[in-house]
Amino acid sequence: MGKTLSLIFTLGVILTNAQTIVSTTPENKNIILEEFTGISCGYCPDGHSIGQALHNNFPNDIFLINIHTGSYATPQGPGTDFNTIFGAAIAGQSGLTGYPAGTVNRNQFAMTQGGGTAMSRGDWGSASTQLLAQPSPANVGLLANIDMATNILTVEVEVYYTTNGFGVVAPFSNKLNIAVVQHNILGPQSGGSTYNPSAIDPATGLYTHQHMLRHMLTGQWGETISTIAIGSLYSNVYTWNIPADINGVALDPTNLSIIAFVSEGNQEIYTGTE
Repeated sequence: MGKTLSLIFTLGVILTNAQTIVSTTPENKNIILEEFTGISCGYCPDGHSIGQALHNNFPNDIFLINIHTGSYATPQGPGTDFNTIFGAAIAGQSGLTGYPAGTVNRNQFAMTQGGGTAMSRGDWGSASTQLLAQPSPANVGLLANIDMATNILTVEVEVYYTTNGFGVVAPFSNKLNIAVVQHNILGPQSGGSTYNPSAIDPATGLYTHQHMLRHMLTGQWGETISTIAIGSLYSNVYTWNIPADINGVALDPTNLSIIAFVSEGNQEIYTGTE
């Protein structure tokens, strides 16, 4: 699984020669850790550090989406609005009661807050361990490229079902979600020097934000996968003309990653990849 985007000038050659990119061998679940955060949240850098350590320990199995939303994400001036049009709804369905909080595959564990799916940062590791040991009904594969001449992102995704999908929403379908996250964004962050000092940029004194959600290629809740029987393959190609900025925060194509995941409705995530 590729961890970074390819920056190319001739996309056609790669896409023309592309073959099946997803494994057909049954695999265990991968983890999508959605972390709800904000620049005025003093304890959030501790959450960033915990999430990063989990990713570092399981680089091919745990993937991070840091979602700036809520009152702690109120901008502090030009270039500090890290909110998206998607974050509030994702946080809203999690039942979070404080920041930082996170969901592990949007699964409801015994330790989730208020009967929802959000958990305190100290529970992310044990929750991830539980799900990493469980078989997934589907595998996800993706290729992502940016044509630097046109600034167009192309994402090719395949989902292969190794068992029958567990769709609960008629007509028993799943959802494919594709998130664009950005790394190395400099900005303010309360508690950064205390709880995650390695993220402080020595040249500017600003905090280096990682895994920040910038866009959802498949919309708020994803694109429907209607055929979820064992042996079925879903494939599609998505494109996005990358804007210069979102909310005044520059989109740097050399610091983007793509995360694709499959969910049951708007909640339970089976697995994903980056």
